Amino acid sequence: MNRKLELLSPAGDMACLEAALRFGADAVYVGGPRLQLRAGTAGFSMDELARAARAAHALGKRLYVAVNAFPTNREIDALGDYAQALQAAGADAAIVADLGAVATMRRCAPGLPVHISTQANCLNYAAARAYHDMGASRVVLGREMTLNEIAELRQKTPPALELEAFIHGAMCMAWSGRCMISAYLTGRSANRGACAQSCRWKYRLEEEKRPGEYFPVEEDAGGMTILSSFDLNCIDFLDRIIDAGVISFKIEGRMKTPYYVATVTNAYRRRLDGILSGDESMLPALRRELDAVSHRAYASGFYFGEMKRHAPEDGHYLQDCQFVGTVLQRLPGGRVRVELRNRFAAGANLEVLSPHTLGLTFTARNLTDPDGTPLESASVPMSLYDLDAPEAVEPGDMLRLRLDTPS
Repeated sequence: MNRKLELLSPAGDMACLEAALRFGADAVYVGGPRLQLRAGTAGFSMDELARAARAAHALGKRLYVAVNAFPTNREIDALGDYAQALQAAGADAAIVADLGAVATMRRCAPGLPVHISTQANCLNYAAARAYHDMGASRVVLGREMTLNEIAELRQKTPPALELEAFIHGAMCMAWSGRCMISAYLTGRSANRGACAQSCRWKYRLEEEKRPGEYFPVEEDAGGMTILSSFDLNCIDFLDRIIDAGVISFKIEGRMKTPYYVATVTNAYRRRLDGILSGDESMLPALRRELDAVSHRAYASGFYFGEMKRHAPEDGHYLQDCQFVGTVLQRLPGGRVRVELRNRFAAGANLEVLSPHTLGLTFTARNLTDPDGTPLESASVPMSLYDLDAPEAVEPGDMLRLRLDTPS
């Protein structure tokens, strides 16, 4: 347990990056303006990348940039300049899937470390050695590997080659995420950063001899998506992934909200620290934390072999809590100012999401607007509200409401 372990969180914008850094990530991965697989809404400009790198480095943390789309001839010609620009912006590594892109970036920007993306589908030690020989410093393992297979790969590869694996978040039904459904149905290729998430849509069946008769593939009014996978959750066996030889633990979610990033990062930060210190006492509370964000039914992926099969009741999104707002500042008299996201009423029992406390709750008392006008509820998103709060509540903390309690 004396190796340097890394918790790696996603960020689709600066707010998510700030949340990841504050809530315990050792490194954050983002997309830049080119060749990243969340091209629609989660790409940083070069100026934003430089600002993100400065923010991470100021805290002694790292920034990785995804360059994991598969480039065309024209794009490969420009990739060398892009690699140099990433290095100049302060990126600590590029996450790359294409062989030609790896070779080009290593040649043109030798000072920029290359991590092999999970899109490259590295499932065996021979492939990992080959990537190491090409100059890669890390391999993000294919999600189809079991713990035993990871341990064998670790034993048969150079110790200097770092291993990274996903530990939480959405999983694609396609092999290593290389799906063609979106490209076929919409012309938007998942392998070019434009996935329409067609697997999440609802579908109907038509029997061959009964044309025009459609049968909805759903369990009840909540619906069910038969093509969409479970969400990965490794909180219970993170220690076994460490024992297999992984040193970087990756959370999926560059399309997620700051609240999601903060909640999941916070849970795994505490879990990783607990493993290193030998403290297992927080595990039940951390399981509960991961239920506080929107997710599909959780599963262990392929770490123990074949993933459990889809069941009808597992097609729904689940969420125990609703994010209600972010604490912007402390005010005199034991009060805080909150930027609202979702409604809550005076007298509601609010939970605090903080990197410094776990399980802190308080009652929303003396709710007012910034001018001091008493209110019965906070109801206008993005507006500011003041209320009493414990001294432990700090700027940057997030407030949430249990969905089984009055709002």
